Amino acid sequence: MPPGTFLLTSALINKMQKWCTICILLAANHVFGQLTYEHLFVDYDSAVTYKNLRVIPIRNKGKAGSLSSILQNTVSFSQALQQGLVTVQERGTASTENVHWLSLYNNSDKNVFVSSGEVLAGGRQDRMVSKDTIVLAKSGRIDLPVMCVEEGRWSEKDKKFIYSKMANTHLRKTLDESRNQVLLWKEINNQLEKDKVKNKTLSYLSRDKDKAFIALQNDYWQFLEPWFARQRDSNVVGIVCMSGDKIIGSDIFISKNLFYGKLQPLMMGYIEEATLFGAAPKVTDVQVRNYLDQFLIEEGSQEEFLRKNGRLFKAGGKVIHITSY
Repeated sequence: MPPGTFLLTSALINKMQKWCTICILLAANHVFGQLTYEHLFVDYDSAVTYKNLRVIPIRNKGKAGSLSSILQNTVSFSQALQQGLVTVQERGTASTENVHWLSLYNNSDKNVFVSSGEVLAGGRQDRMVSKDTIVLAKSGRIDLPVMCVEEGRWSEKDKKFIYSKMANTHLRKTLDESRNQVLLWKEINNQLEKDKVKNKTLSYLSRDKDKAFIALQNDYWQFLEPWFARQRDSNVVGIVCMSGDKIIGSDIFISKNLFYGKLQPLMMGYIEEATLFGAAPKVTDVQVRNYLDQFLIEEGSQEEFLRKNGRLFKAGGKVIHITSY
């Protein structure tokens, strides 16, 4: 046997064992397998509207039973970083080899749910996560797939990574539909030009340094946060959002704990979308229902629709998170 063969095999087996652990734990308890109307209720009567954004809550009907232990022990990426449960670093110094990967270290006793579209500021350049992932407790270092959202910087100094937010749906949609770095940079440049933002490094996050922009975002969130807090005891697991004459997106999770863990960064992305591209909401409930029917009626149509119009994340045969545009 060639030298190192056993070590490589052991490493692969270890990764397979970690994934199998996710599958077993998710299947162990009574967790519903799919996110469809069978288990979900779209609460049109509880919709909330503020300026350019209308939000309709999506609730679990209560059929889920108790959550599996892996989901009970899972926190969001933003929570994990803010609590010091995980750290994120550059994987290396060469941009050609490492621009699309970061090293994530989880030595805590919590599992961490990382979502596509979450943005990190710092490092050698700002990045956006490109894949939904559950990082198991005590898993040590993993390679986290990312895309660059700051075209003009690859600095020699490695800054500390800081969690920013979920990207707006224009950028998330470009990521999910293309997986193309050049198209992402083009979309970011178009957004900065549209908003007349000047920035040497063409950073997607450069808008967040503008005081007027920050005040506008906070204005929306200060209105919406108390509303979401009042819904917390009623099994809200997702939302569908509208602005102007468009449905700008929907995010639905397997549990309200995962939803509320993602809530603030998720809403900041939707708020940004509404303020940059939206107008006073004009979409009717009938239009929303017709839209949601395309992927909430049954599993087969859900996968087909989201393959072209969003993203579906499964683990252990369970749908953990769906995003639609």
